[in-house]
Amino acid sequence: MRVEGESLGLGGIMEAMEIVSPLDDDVISLLRVGQKVLLSGTVYTARDAAHKKIVTAMKSGVDCGFNVSGQTVYYTGPCPARPGDVVGPIGPTTSGRMDAYTPYLLEHGLKAMIGKGFRSDDVKKALIVNRAVYFAAIGGAAAVMKRCVKSSEFVAFDELGAEAVRKLVVEMMPLIVAMDIYGGDIYEE
Repeated sequence: MRVEGESLGLGGIMEAMEIVSPLDDDVISLLRVGQKVLLSGTVYTARDAAHKKIVTAMKSGVDCGFNVSGQTVYYTGPCPARPGDVVGPIGPTTSGRMDAYTPYLLEHGLKAMIGKGFRSDDVKKALIVNRAVYFAAIGGAAAVMKRCVKSSEFVAFDELGAEAVRKLVVEMMPLIVAMDIYGGDIYEE
């Protein structure tokens, strides 16, 4: 399905495909590098400290707060919310810090990641083998991204504060496919 991005006040996004997380292989196979998407559904937040705890828990057979299979992880630590807001500004962090953990999570069913910046060759290969995608979020648009978050709840590692794992429900979050299952890499093109 194609929609106009103008309704979000995002003049730079002309047309985008609407997709819903959790994602499956049918949707993943449609996505190509450079394609604009509007993501709705469930997204989990996790930065590097949370990734280390998630992988350690999974390897030990301990509950990490959510089942990664089919899910999307957003590399972010939301700013504190003002009264009446669901979250504060929620921009992406540099994705390369998660590269050591990403292949393991992809092997266990993670389908998408949202962040900014380059990824390692190991991550790129793991995306292809495990049929997953990497989305780039709009840098510098944390205030716009927060408008897409409809609910937020802590699910694991509260001791990490802003970097704790949260379950978000998002609506029409504007993203760009940065790496796909066909070996495409927006940072190389």
